[in-house]
Amino acid sequence: MATAVTANRAELLAIADAVAREKSIDRMIVIEAMEDAIQKGARAKYGQENDIRAKMDPQSGEVRLWRVLEVVEAAEDQFTQVSLTKAKTMDGEAELGGFVIDPLPPIEFGRIAAQAAKQTIVQKVRDAERDRQFEEFKDRIGEITTGIVKRVEFGHVVVDLGRAEGVIRRDEQIPRELLRVGDRVRCYIKDVRREVRGPQIFLSRAAGEFMKKLFAQEVPEIYDGIIEIKAVARDPGSRAKIGVISYDGSIDPVGACVGMKGSRVQAVVQELQGEKIDIIPWSEDTATFVVNALQPAEVAKVVIDEDESRIEVVVPDDQLSLAIGRRGQNVRLASQISGHQIDILTEDEESERRQKEFTERSDLFMEELELDETLAQLLVAEGFAELEEVAYIEQEELAAIEGLDEEIAEELQSRAVEALERREAKYREERRALGVDDALAEIEGLSEKMLVTLGEKGIKTLDDLGDLATDELVGRGNRNAGIEEGFLRQYDVSEEDANRIIMAARAHWFDDEPAAEDTAAQNTADAADGEVADADSDQ
Repeated sequence: MATAVTANRAELLAIADAVAREKSIDRMIVIEAMEDAIQKGARAKYGQENDIRAKMDPQSGEVRLWRVLEVVEAAEDQFTQVSLTKAKTMDGEAELGGFVIDPLPPIEFGRIAAQAAKQTIVQKVRDAERDRQFEEFKDRIGEITTGIVKRVEFGHVVVDLGRAEGVIRRDEQIPRELLRVGDRVRCYIKDVRREVRGPQIFLSRAAGEFMKKLFAQEVPEIYDGIIEIKAVARDPGSRAKIGVISYDGSIDPVGACVGMKGSRVQAVVQELQGEKIDIIPWSEDTATFVVNALQPAEVAKVVIDEDESRIEVVVPDDQLSLAIGRRGQNVRLASQISGHQIDILTEDEESERRQKEFTERSDLFMEELELDETLAQLLVAEGFAELEEVAYIEQEELAAIEGLDEEIAEELQSRAVEALERREAKYREERRALGVDDALAEIEGLSEKMLVTLGEKGIKTLDDLGDLATDELVGRGNRNAGIEEGFLRQYDVSEEDANRIIMAARAHWFDDEPAAEDTAAQNTADAADGEVADADSDQ
């Protein structure tokens, strides 16, 4: 086979070696790129219809060029086929259905062909470099890296990481931190994505994980796993809270993170541009952890609503501003780190609210159960808040309350059941006045009060209810649809119950469809009738 290119072989190998070293990619990838470029140049000269191949010897630099032809009885395409007779002259062992190679003479690259070859090599090398960058960094997500600020574009900071570039987006930077070109900066590798324009390495200095990694570098006990940072909440550049726990009873997690004279925590604070850090002992008990998280404020009482993930915290009057913090920062960070919404009340506010609830519940029992004030207040004091609680509690439990006996308990329950029936009848009238179909009332799990709520939202028929999604009914995770609370959220309907209610509303959609078994039986009967009719006609 003839040499395809007249360039110095050693020179080609030297170029391949230099590019491979500069871009930190495999030398064979550069050689394959050169082979591609030579193939394209040859096709431009001999015709794109030809199946032309090129091969460079990675040791000697020798380049061979040839085209591949299929052996056929009679060639119809002169570019890709050759007759068996002619193929025998090229290769004595040629046979039908096989392939022979036709060596091509050397080619000279003109200016345009040379430019095209260069573009091919550059593109191949760039693709290989991108693959190398992605493979190198995709397993480094979650690490801290150091780079040099290369440029700032529209508020986003591009960082030179040595063999790749990363970007700190504006929302991942520490507010008011000024990064200039040439500054050395430490970042957290948050994500690495393979995109059309190459791998995108997203860095962060505002992520909570960045603070965790910084503490792991400064506190040997965290690195060794003796102390763990369980949760982090940050207001980047201003203040942060971290919850720490020690798995060694002899080591104080807070003291270890603070260090001698605050040396360890100060190292992290300096890296984060003076961000103040509250180090809090972690506790599995939510109430205890919330009390710790609201430090330095003192907490008088904590009330947890597990169903709503809300926590009500009562503080002394003089501690209110400290608990809330400047612009609500302290309570906001405490809420983030605990994973619960925290409502702050003063002792006076809490007392006033409790008194209001006590009065409202007493009035409810006095009105609905026709009780005197003393008996109504006794029920509230014992923890009863709704008529349902009185109506459906075990009668023995009710009678066991001091001041009540079996006869009074029976009468109270009887009155409570009657009151609930009156209330249900009232809601039934309201529901019908709204035009809500009776068919909805037959669905298990929907009370008349719920149906009134649905009717007020325009849900009046089985089709209206069947068209709803579960999130629209219960409101969980449906913020984007503008129904954050959900139509029945106030009734604490579970997702499972909501699914069952919606499917019950859709049941009538399938009533008109014949069952699969009936359809199959009918098809079989029709086929049999057809065969009988054919037999009769044949006779």
